[in-house]
Amino acid sequence: MTRSIIHSEQAPAAIGPYSQAVRHGNTVYFSGQTPLDPATGTLVEGDISTQTRRVFDNLAAVAKAAGGSFAQFVRVGIYVTDLANFAAVNAVMAEYFQQPYPARSTIEVSALPKGAQVEIDAIMVLD
Repeated sequence: MTRSIIHSEQAPAAIGPYSQAVRHGNTVYFSGQTPLDPATGTLVEGDISTQTRRVFDNLAAVAKAAGGSFAQFVRVGIYVTDLANFAAVNAVMAEYFQQPYPARSTIEVSALPKGAQVEIDAIMVLD
């Protein structure tokens, strides 16, 4: 089975040697998205909620380009620079996902690219 590269102009271009997502069979593996504005490639200003919404909007654009949506996400990995923001990130995620929720991990890291407060990667299985 071959792999397909997924790309959306509605999400920021990769800032390194990687693809926005890769599809293998019915599974789509998303690279981590940070809160970059797709039009400018710059970090969006604002609190953790604002940044998290931008990340989910970026992921939604890549999911759409792959032919899917958040309803098909099976795993989400969230990386934050401050676990004190856990509740705020949960609240934003609840705006984008409905039950049954995907599996998830949330990990505090010391830093993220371009000074972001949050980065999220995911796995989606298409029907």
